[in-house]
Amino acid sequence: MVNYGEVENVTGIGYDQDFLSVVINLPDLSTSNKENAFSINGSEVIDYTHFSLAVNKVRRFAFWVAWNIDGGSIRRLSRKSIPFIIDPRVPQEFQVGDELYAGNRLDRGHIARRADLLWGAPAEAEKANKDSFFFTNISPQMDDFNQGQRGGLWGRLEDAVFEDTDVEDLKVSLFGGPVFRDDDRDFINVKLPREFWKVIVFVEDGTLKAKAFLLAQNLDQLRAFALDPFKVYQVALTEVEERCGLIFPDVLKGADSVGRRLKSIREVVSERKPLTSLKDIDWS
Repeated sequence: MVNYGEVENVTGIGYDQDFLSVVINLPDLSTSNKENAFSINGSEVIDYTHFSLAVNKVRRFAFWVAWNIDGGSIRRLSRKSIPFIIDPRVPQEFQVGDELYAGNRLDRGHIARRADLLWGAPAEAEKANKDSFFFTNISPQMDDFNQGQRGGLWGRLEDAVFEDTDVEDLKVSLFGGPVFRDDDRDFINVKLPREFWKVIVFVEDGTLKAKAFLLAQNLDQLRAFALDPFKVYQVALTEVEERCGLIFPDVLKGADSVGRRLKSIREVVSERKPLTSLKDIDWS
């Protein structure tokens, strides 16, 4: 049992909007989402080391998580003995803890990937390592999706941008989170998101680029043995906005080449071809 009175101060520097050569502000919430957001001192933004997020009080997971990666100073740190814990700054009733994950195939999935956050000075990276395990940064993900050796494309998107593009200063900013739908499946009194989104932002050859992705996980596997592959789609940033009730800064929408091409061609996921390999990603 964690004694929250003994938990170290978890206030970190948070997401850095000045991390890239272009200022990238945090997304805003729609009016209805703001009504459901937990706030501290009048703000829904909660800061950790190298990432920030906003909590949905009703769904008890993050609306969005925003984080930065400094690829030039990434460290390899162990996760051994680091527990998943409730953030003491957020009432426990607004978080989903270990009770959801016992005796089933659900994993505690990091939204901001742990490995992405382990950069900077040694003490800073160690703090980010621990901060990544707060349940506010966790969402329920099928084991196929979350476990790196099985999850395929989704868990490798960050690595791919460094491998396939000439990222300025090896710095990337990301946003990600679940898609909340009214018809999401109820499981142990928790509505499980069946879709997740991620936006990767970087500068290449002086040009700001934003790439948005959507993943649909197969929650039927909780009761069935069939293993259907997870599908990852590259989508327009405006589609993420519409699905999630978010408002991204205009500078990001202007940097979304896929979104510009799809502006006059509305596609639905069922008609869109999923990515089958990292080579399918449009980084232009």
